[in-house]
Amino acid sequence: MGIIETRHFALGGAMTTSPTGRNGPCPCGSGKKFKHCCLGREGTRASGQGVPSPAQALREALGGQEFQSLEDVQAFASEHMRQQNQRPLDDFEGLSPEQMGGMLNQPFSCPRLVVFQEVLDSAPDAPITRLFSLLVEAIGEQGLKPTAKGNLPRRFCREAALAYWGEQKYQENTRFGGLNREDDFSDLHVTRLVAELAGLVRTYKGKFILSRECRRLLAEGGLAAVYPKLLRAYAERFNWAYRDGYVEVPIVQRAFLFTLYLLWRHGGTWRPQTFYEEAFLRAFPVALNDVPPSPIFTAEEQLRRCYTGRALLDFADFFGLAEVEKISEDILCDEYQVKVLPLLGDALRFKVSG
Repeated sequence: MGIIETRHFALGGAMTTSPTGRNGPCPCGSGKKFKHCCLGREGTRASGQGVPSPAQALREALGGQEFQSLEDVQAFASEHMRQQNQRPLDDFEGLSPEQMGGMLNQPFSCPRLVVFQEVLDSAPDAPITRLFSLLVEAIGEQGLKPTAKGNLPRRFCREAALAYWGEQKYQENTRFGGLNREDDFSDLHVTRLVAELAGLVRTYKGKFILSRECRRLLAEGGLAAVYPKLLRAYAERFNWAYRDGYVEVPIVQRAFLFTLYLLWRHGGTWRPQTFYEEAFLRAFPVALNDVPPSPIFTAEEQLRRCYTGRALLDFADFFGLAEVEKISEDILCDEYQVKVLPLLGDALRFKVSG
C-alpha cells in the first residue's frame, strides 16, 4: 500500500477515535457524552482559557503526518487521545480529563482517585448528624406517627428546632412565623428525606421507624457508620435543586467530588466563596448554557449563586466538611468565607497529588 496522507483521514474515522468512545464522557469535562460535546467541533475550546478542543488538538497533531495504512492512523489517534486524557490541566486544578471523568461518572468507585471511608475514625459532628440524632431519638423503639400528609409531627419539629438552634436563634428564625409543619424547618425536612433515601428510616404500619440496617449500623459504629450512608444518598440520590429556587444545572451536583477536591487542596486557609466559584466556572464553563436568561442577573451571576448555595452551603457546610461563614450581607448577593474542616479528611482520602 502506498503512503496515505493524513488529511484523507483527519475528518473521517480517525476523528471518532477516543479511549472512551463516542458514548463516553467528553474529555473537556463538561459531563456530556463526547458525541454530544466536542466531537467534530472545529475551532471550539474545552475551556475559557484557550485550550483546544480534543477534536482540534487531534487535527493539529495529525497535520503533516504520513501513514502507511488506516490502521496506523487509528493507532496514532488512539495514542494521542490517551495522552491528552491523562494530561493534567490547569482548568481542572491539576486533574486530567480522565481523572475528571472518573470524579463525575464514578465518584464512589474510583479507588485510584479517592477512597470513601465505610466507617469514620471518630463520631462526626455536622448539622445533618445532629438532626439525624434528634430524629433517631424521637423515633425510638415505638416509632413516630406522621401527620396526615406523611410528614414529621409539628411538636417534634418545634422541639428539634429549639434543640438544634438554641433559644435565641429559635426566636430569631420564627419571629415572622412559627414552625407549623416539617417544611418550615428545611434542614430537618431534608435530613428526613435523605435518611429515607439512604434506607435508614422508613414507614411501617403508619409510623416512621428505623430500618434494621440503621439499627445495626448504630449499634456497631454509631454515627461514624451512618454518616457515609447519608453522604452517599445526598450526593447520588437527593436532588439538590429541591432545596432552592434555581434551575437544575445538574453539573453542580455531579461535580460534588470536584468541590471536595478543591476544598481538600485549597481549604486549609480561609478563602472567599468566589475562589471556589471561579474554579468551578473554569472547569465547567458549559454550565452557563443551562442557565436561562434573566432580566436582573447575568447567567454567570446566577450560576455563581447556585454553586455557592448548593455545593458550599447546602452540601459542604451541612455535612460538616467545611465551615462556610457569612462575612457580609448584600441585597443582591451575600458574601462568605470558606475553610475546610477535619471531617473531610476522615470521610474520604484523595489518592491524587494536591
